[in-house]
Amino acid sequence: MADQSRPVTGYPASSAANGYPNTATAYPYVPPPPQNQGTYFHVAGNRYYSDPYASQQRATFVHRFFAVLVGSVLITGIIVFIMWLILRPQIPQFRVDTLTLSNFNISSNSLISGNWDARFTVRNPNSKITLYYDQIEAAVFYKSDSISETTVPPFVQGTKNETAVRATFASLTAYVDDRDSINGERNHGTVNFNVRMMARIRFKAGAWWARRRILRVYCPNLSIGVSATSNGGSLVGGSKQCRVGL
Repeated sequence: MADQSRPVTGYPASSAANGYPNTATAYPYVPPPPQNQGTYFHVAGNRYYSDPYASQQRATFVHRFFAVLVGSVLITGIIVFIMWLILRPQIPQFRVDTLTLSNFNISSNSLISGNWDARFTVRNPNSKITLYYDQIEAAVFYKSDSISETTVPPFVQGTKNETAVRATFASLTAYVDDRDSINGERNHGTVNFNVRMMARIRFKAGAWWARRRILRVYCPNLSIGVSATSNGGSLVGGSKQCRVGL
């Protein structure tokens, strides 16, 4: 008769047979799922598998987001293009009508003084757009030397409208680099000056507003008749068109 106190072959002996309770197992706890590797779900046998449906959802969201973004940009571009076709916005036109100089003098140390009075005609060529001018600044130059600066009051210009604008300059403490050049021109009866203007401008058509832009105006080679024996003169050759850009 077999000894029943011996353990069966292939099975571990019970620790209770040695006087110790059988309280331990081969794996005392269930291992956690892997971290930061996507979405996983638990199946029998303590195995974890990634969820392919969650990854597909993320990819679909990214594709839809970029599709909406591209669509929004295209729609905005089409709207702007249609507005441009309807309104056909044009930049304003500037013309110097008169430019007078008084109290003109150049000292031996190249200090230039004088008073300049410029009159402009500003034309809005648009038939459907009103123009708003703000923060208008103007300056008079001899070649690249700034002589005097001033500000011009803001104004609003209706469609197909012409507006008279005046800018006055005064100089007492400006210097020029080439005193001999300006004296040489003066001896020939004329001195060339340049006038520059900058303004913030907005275009408005009904309820539509364009964003504020910087308008740049350049009026070169404005010849003033002034001789070596006189201290003033006026614009020679009539009115002059200015170059305008945004």
